[in-house]
Amino acid sequence: MPVAFQSVIIMSSFRKYLPHYLMITPFMLLFVVFFLYPIISGLFYSFHDWNGVREPTFVGLSNYRWLISSRDFSRAMTNLCVYLLITVPIGIFAALGLALLVDSFTGRWANFFRNAYFLPVVLPAFLAATIWRWIYAPNFGLLNMILGWFGIPAVNFLNDTGTMMYALIAVDVWVSAGFNMVILLAGLKNIPTELYEAARLDGANKWQQIIHITLPMLGPVMFFVVTYSVISAMQVFDKPWLLTGSSFTEYGGRRGALLFPVMDMMGQAFGELKFGLASAYGFILTTAIVAVTAVMYLLGNRKETK
Repeated sequence: MPVAFQSVIIMSSFRKYLPHYLMITPFMLLFVVFFLYPIISGLFYSFHDWNGVREPTFVGLSNYRWLISSRDFSRAMTNLCVYLLITVPIGIFAALGLALLVDSFTGRWANFFRNAYFLPVVLPAFLAATIWRWIYAPNFGLLNMILGWFGIPAVNFLNDTGTMMYALIAVDVWVSAGFNMVILLAGLKNIPTELYEAARLDGANKWQQIIHITLPMLGPVMFFVVTYSVISAMQVFDKPWLLTGSSFTEYGGRRGALLFPVMDMMGQAFGELKFGLASAYGFILTTAIVAVTAVMYLLGNRKETK
């Protein structure tokens, strides 16, 4: 085919689809400016020593080596693993319980409970943290007041290294369970009622119906909820930051009991002005999130093919 003829075909096709290209141009511009460019520039700075003012100095893999050998990095990743292993199962179990509870109601009561349980999701993070800091207050907090009724001494939940992680997990479950509940509730509504009717005719009780009908039918929805919960938990930042009253120079609470990777990354960037180190931190965390997500998708696809 002659080159001139090919050019005519290309130009004709371009004119035909020009309105479509123009329609996606705003999205592409925003994607490049706010997503693609930050990723590329972050990768560039992760191999440099840069404080945000002077010219960046190439240091190769030094940032990555320093981070991996850092004590704060080890503590942050350890805290993250403990947080993941506890908060994700408890949060999903609580969300499933709430979804089953709301699904058992109809009409205005169903709307009331659904909105009530979803309310913590829409609360601003600082307001949720303020509420829980009052609940956990050692002298006048609601929780210590209740413990006092049973003769239990007051506990400084946000300053005791033995309770700080569990205090954070309680807040996270309270905030996130409502969102997961709505997703699971939508999955429950899609389960055919004929399956439950047939199970009842066969003599299955409520618990057997949940085990043999509800959970298997919720498989795809549950996979999404688990994946979303894991990714969100790996990026935890605002709740421990606000609960411990952290700043860019002091963060993580007492002895780093609530130190997490994103908090440490922000401290390195805006506290120490080590933006190259923070960029390397970000890419390590991103790689971990992508790897965990990929493993979960592979496991999910393997279960579907069986």
